[in-house]
Amino acid sequence: MSDLQISLIIVGIFIIGCVVFYNWMQQRRCERNTEKAFKNKYEDVLLETEEIKEVERFEPIRSRVEPTIVRSDNKLEQKNLNTTTEIVEPDSKPEQENLNTTTEIVEPDSKPEQKNLNTTTEIVEPDSKPEQKDLNTTTEPAKPAKVYSNGVVDYVVSIQLKSPVTVSSLTEILEKKVDFGKPVRLLGQKEIGSYWEEITLKSRSDIDYTVLRVCLQLVDRSGPVSEVDLSKFCDMVRNFAESINADADTPDIEEAYSQAVLLDQFCAEVDVMIGINVISKDGGAFTGTKIRSLAEASGFKLEGGGVFNFREENEDTTFTLQNYEPAPFMPDNMRTLTTNGVTFLFDVPRIKNGERVFDQMTRLSEVFATTLGGIMVDDNRVPLNDSGLERIKHKVSEIQAVMKLRDFPAGHEIALRLFV
Repeated sequence: MSDLQISLIIVGIFIIGCVVFYNWMQQRRCERNTEKAFKNKYEDVLLETEEIKEVERFEPIRSRVEPTIVRSDNKLEQKNLNTTTEIVEPDSKPEQENLNTTTEIVEPDSKPEQKNLNTTTEIVEPDSKPEQKDLNTTTEPAKPAKVYSNGVVDYVVSIQLKSPVTVSSLTEILEKKVDFGKPVRLLGQKEIGSYWEEITLKSRSDIDYTVLRVCLQLVDRSGPVSEVDLSKFCDMVRNFAESINADADTPDIEEAYSQAVLLDQFCAEVDVMIGINVISKDGGAFTGTKIRSLAEASGFKLEGGGVFNFREENEDTTFTLQNYEPAPFMPDNMRTLTTNGVTFLFDVPRIKNGERVFDQMTRLSEVFATTLGGIMVDDNRVPLNDSGLERIKHKVSEIQAVMKLRDFPAGHEIALRLFV
């Protein structure tokens, strides 16, 4: 080989070595950041401390999984997210002891002793409702707000007031709540140690608050809040605090973003929808009138969005019935509509008691199949048998068990906020 070829080979090896070294350095940096996010321990949001923050989403495509397919690669093992969650509504019992835990959390407004809790979630509710003055029709009564510790769900900024403020003084920040791509809640305490109330534009304007917190939700189904929006949110709260002669305690944005990424990864792994299709056996069509009469006889109600909702006695929707074809079910087109099938849809992270609800949905699917002369199939039009349905039920149970273990129980308020 000529000297030129040898030189080019040496230069090429050198460049490749530089690229490998650079990639190794980047990997080490990411590992350190991730390890730091896992090891961080955050204080309770009600104890005037910092909270964790939001993340950039690894935007996995979340779509309905085919009911007969249980993906072997979709492991539900989760890494430690530091997601110990506490729901606080003052009214705790005086003492809770000997329930095997290693943590002790003392609320400023709760009873003196709360020890050795055996779960990572505590619900504290007031013994009696606070006094409420007469409200006019344009206001709503203040209700205890659920606040989650560790910043797992929200990026929380504490506002240290030098004097009490009324709701009328908070109009500016309440009107800016929609500017950051994720839900924002403003919480207040009438006095230190009292329960937290969510403050809205409909709240009574004459109520004085001595402590405020502004909470930006980190994750929903569209992904995590961006670092840019986190920064804008911090600036907005700081400016507002200055305008009312107060101080804003803003947690570190980078840490919040890292923790939110972990939360988003967890949400992506459990975000599953189960569908059972009932289609015609012979390629014929089902009529809208027959579908509607059967649906209403089975307990469904045709509501907004072009779907029938099946609700529990507490008015929570458990699953829906929608058209197998693109056309929605609308009250004015049901008489003329024909379709090749219907789809029962079950949103796993948003529904309590998943196994029971899935059994109920399966039974109604069988009723529809028998009455309409159809067959139950998955999204690939493969018939569903008993063993296939049992595998789906097991998957539902597995997902909801993992959610409960991570303190995001399916169907509860915190899950409904995340999976929307």
